[in-house]
Amino acid sequence: MRILLKLVLDCTPDAAWDAVRSPRGMQQVSAPFSTFESLEPGGFPARWSAGEHPVKISSFGLVTIGEQVIGISYPERSDDVRVQVDTGRGLSGPLALVTKWQHSIAIASAPGGRTLYRDQLVFEAGTIAPLLWVGYWAFWQWRSVRIRSLAPTWKAGPS
Repeated sequence: MRILLKLVLDCTPDAAWDAVRSPRGMQQVSAPFSTFESLEPGGFPARWSAGEHPVKISSFGLVTIGEQVIGISYPERSDDVRVQVDTGRGLSGPLALVTKWQHSIAIASAPGGRTLYRDQLVFEAGTIAPLLWVGYWAFWQWRSVRIRSLAPTWKAGPS
């Protein structure tokens, strides 16, 4: 199953890329629908590095949904598009029912110094996939509202 977002954001591509690579950015666009707690020693890194990052996910900070590994990679490309891919997996709760997870975010320039933000989730979960799709779709719509509202506040950090 697949869910797509395509947004033009009121921020620079560098600012959007910084937000995408930031666990804080993930938390901001997901809250309060979903909240994340790092299970890594020392907590969340300042920036996502390639590799696996275990988290506990709760709904509205009240009900634990389960534990998941966020599996980050940054595929190399020959164009100016920057991509982050999460091929993590659920470890417990309903998250463990998902048998395939690929969440890709692509950042590119848009006219006027703005950003083209493309976000795709592809997942598989057998016969319950349509039921999960409804929940993921609703969450992605929430994220799109949050991303649009937060983007004008995003600033690029030092390189």
